[in-house]
Amino acid sequence: MKLETLGRHILVEFYNCKEEVLKDPILIEKYMNEAAVLSNATIVQSVFHHFNPYGVSGAVIISESHLAIHTWPEYGYAAVDVFTCGDTINPWTAFKYLEEMFGADRSESIEVPRGMVEKIRNFSPKDLGKITFKPE
Repeated sequence: MKLETLGRHILVEFYNCKEEVLKDPILIEKYMNEAAVLSNATIVQSVFHHFNPYGVSGAVIISESHLAIHTWPEYGYAAVDVFTCGDTINPWTAFKYLEEMFGADRSESIEVPRGMVEKIRNFSPKDLGKITFKPE
């Protein structure tokens, strides 16, 4: 039985990346936009910021959700989120492309299903007032 979800969200840790790439906001934005296009996503807008003395944060907003990144060039590390909705976008295509462009020699990733349709269907509006969040 296939789990029906509204979206797929992959959380990625890229290690031992090229420092010169991770501190270049123009190159990071280029690669993130290319990753979106290669994944078959539709780009709406992208915004990136270069921190002083180094590090880049940014997001590519796509019609199908977003790609986001935070880099720590001094550690050769990048944290990337690729959240896609619909069944025409493959977030793993973006992952593979970015892994190559950043020159990561190691990565860790996890996919989180978002918007599990069965749970959404089982929640009725009258139940919303009963939802409580308890720290573990």
